[in-house]
Amino acid sequence: MKRIKTKNTGVYSRKSDVRKHNKKPDVCYDVVYRNQGKLVWEKIGWLSEGITEKLAVQIRGERIRALRFGETLPKQKAKIKYFKDVAETYKTWARENKASWVSDFSRLKKHLIPALGKLRLDEITSFRLEKLKSDLTHKKLAPGTVKGCLVLFRTIFNKSVAWGLHAGANPIKGIKLPSVQNQRERFLSYDEAKMLLEALKARSETLYDMATVSLHCGLRAGEIFSLKGQHIDLENGLITVADAKNKQSRKAFMTNTVKDILKNRMTEKENYIFVHHGKHKIKVVPESYREVVQELGFNKGIEDRRQKVCFHTLRHTFASWLALQGESLMTIRELLGHMSFGMTQKYAHLIPDEKRKATLRLEQAFNKKAVKTEKVEG
Repeated sequence: MKRIKTKNTGVYSRKSDVRKHNKKPDVCYDVVYRNQGKLVWEKIGWLSEGITEKLAVQIRGERIRALRFGETLPKQKAKIKYFKDVAETYKTWARENKASWVSDFSRLKKHLIPALGKLRLDEITSFRLEKLKSDLTHKKLAPGTVKGCLVLFRTIFNKSVAWGLHAGANPIKGIKLPSVQNQRERFLSYDEAKMLLEALKARSETLYDMATVSLHCGLRAGEIFSLKGQHIDLENGLITVADAKNKQSRKAFMTNTVKDILKNRMTEKENYIFVHHGKHKIKVVPESYREVVQELGFNKGIEDRRQKVCFHTLRHTFASWLALQGESLMTIRELLGHMSFGMTQKYAHLIPDEKRKATLRLEQAFNKKAVKTEKVEG
């Protein structure tokens, strides 16, 4: 950010390209003065932090007076300059705030820290990120993994700016992210779903209940983890999905089985429905789910992740079953909470072909008319 001289001597301002304050670009104030003949630049702080130009003038005056009378200047706060340091700060935040923190930690350890960890944030350029993208691709990593690493870097950099650890534009701007064909194709048959639920129930009542809610109502894992008593309307059989991926709430409809599950699990309105050790919110799908799927052999010999059964397969199965029974794409979209119609379009091929049926009905009508005509003429 370019320093702009203010009307006050030795005081400069910088407008942020990223940070906002009162819906306007945030402003950072710097001061400059001489210490033993050398120019010293000092960052005073941001307008959003309560630092004004007037305050910057006062602080500069205090620095000059301190130097004049031989006093020791206060130490400036050390900035977190290296990516590995910012990543550690991010990890602390992610563990408490992100359901996907485990995969984030893995990408950091395997890919981002080895490539960028020893670099200062201001040394990470778009060119370096293009090289990282190329290197990961040459290692034959899946496009989804490469994209995930770049998206994670973008998130960490943006967080560092939001937390006041760094200032400047994100170098990932202009980097074209790999296109990913990772739409789930595998859905369960009715027999497979019954087999899976029975195996889960034998292993864990909680895991069985969560899987049933996903299969019967189409909820994502994160949405299930975030359910509280206040989101459940047993009288009308409705669930308010308040932690949807698109940040907008929607209504899900309970089956009788789901209603019984939620009724038995509800306590206080502010309490989470699904907890472990009696009180802690569940944040990740238990490993026992993968173990059960493996024991049932659903993923045996399958390499394509789109064909593998995971917890999200339950939501995909919910939507696929709706399509197979002839529900409209609009209905499926609203029940899944998709932001765009394109996200729901992948289920179109499962919907019974009404055009084919119409053509067959035309043929049947034609044949009936022809038979009647022959009888009359005979």
